[in-house]
Amino acid sequence: MTLALPEVSSGMQERVADALGRVEALIEERIDHEDPFIAEANVHLLRAGGKRFRPMLTIVAAELGDGVNDAVISAAAAVELTHLASLYHDDVMDEADLRRGTPTANTAYGNSTAILVGDLLFGHASALVADLGPEAVRIQAETFIRLCTGQIRDDRQAPEGSDASAWYLRVLQDKTGVLIATAARYGAMFSGCSEDVVETMRVYGERLGMAFQLADDLIDIESSEEELGKTPGTDLREGKRTLAVLHALASTSPEDARLRELLRSDLSGDAELAEALGLLRAHPALEQARAETRAVGEQAQAALADLPDSEAKTALLALATSATSRAS
Repeated sequence: MTLALPEVSSGMQERVADALGRVEALIEERIDHEDPFIAEANVHLLRAGGKRFRPMLTIVAAELGDGVNDAVISAAAAVELTHLASLYHDDVMDEADLRRGTPTANTAYGNSTAILVGDLLFGHASALVADLGPEAVRIQAETFIRLCTGQIRDDRQAPEGSDASAWYLRVLQDKTGVLIATAARYGAMFSGCSEDVVETMRVYGERLGMAFQLADDLIDIESSEEELGKTPGTDLREGKRTLAVLHALASTSPEDARLRELLRSDLSGDAELAEALGLLRAHPALEQARAETRAVGEQAQAALADLPDSEAKTALLALATSATSRAS
């Protein structure tokens, strides 16, 4: 399932859908394997669904230039493979049981296989990018470095004395923003856009990615397991301090003492996690984080201000709205 593209013509909707079909076919072709077990593990998360947000962004960005071509399709496939690979690793680190309503690869095949399949998918992504030229290879390498940097920092608390919210937003720039920035950048690059437009798409994509992750953070708190397709409160269980948690911890109200106690404690138990989720869902910190999420989405839209009006620009503005409104 993809995010909708409101306010654009049926013609553009059809072009995007057709291009996404080509991306999906290319991914399946590349990750097929002569060993049936490896072939099955490779497509485990691909066939579980997903929004295909990143390749869709590459395709929409290409509409700012000469449109979709084979290089745009390859770039979009490489970005989605990189994303899928990171999910295999994330699920191992998170000890997650469900992803998109489907048992995670680590549950189905074990941690070692899940990690190795993630590595394999990174390899397939790199092979696709290698055919796109040295600049694309450099961008992919820098993206991968920042992805890993963000993930490492995400497993640590902010250094003592630092601004915890600012630290967290920087983590999101690397952990999520950079790959979405690369998706947008590739679409503009390989459709013949000017360097200024390519840079505009990089900035837009990074801000969009941050807003997308901030919305996911809120959804992890607010949604039920049925709505989410995985166990809610994963971030709380892991001790991750997302914006809503940071704001709740900053409260000095005596009424919030129990919530602060829970958020600083081990929430691996179901009863404690459920209590923390209930209290956090009713706390003003959640609305504060929601407002900040909308503000980051608006920053993404503001990055497009200098682009001339076009159907592609309308679609990009709508994507930012769709990404953040998921948590409304």
